[in-house]
Formats: sequence, C-alpha cells, structure tokens
Amino acid sequence: MPEPLEQDALARALALGVLRDAAIGDRLVVRARHGDGARDALGTLASRSATTVTIDTRRGPDEVPLADVVAAKPVPPPPAPRRPRP
Repeated sequence: MPEPLEQDALARALALGVLRDAAIGDRLVVRARHGDGARDALGTLASRSATTVTIDTRRGPDEVPLADVVAAKPVPPPPAPRRPRP
C-alpha cells in the first residue's frame, strides 16, 4: 500500500493532468490548499496559464494557483431548476 505522501503526490499529478486536458468551458471542481485547510472551486474553466487556472463559480471568477492544487475532477452540469409548486 502506498505511503500517504505517495498518495498525495499521485492525487496531485492526476489533478494537474485533469486541468491540463480540460477544455475551456468544461465544468470542474478544483480543491486547493488554503491556509491550514483547503477550499473548493466549482464551476467552468475560464482560463489557464502556466501557473494558475481560473474557475467561473457562482460567486464570480476564482483564480487558483496550480502550486496549491490538491485534487481536480470533471463534474456533470448542474441540475435543472425545479418547477415551482402549484
């Protein structure tokens, strides 16, 4: 069984691969280190540079440094809004 540090390195490598291969407009969730914890950015990939990705979230654009990325994966589109009850 891999050591925890090896697992973290593997998860990070997979996450960076997801971000590298994603097309602008793909819906993703990206988890990144933030202070003593982590934060998630859920939305569409708006831009990518050599050092950051920008995710358009409900709250606006969220620029995530690639050095802080711990995990990333594609996610399905959001559910359709519910119809109001009669």
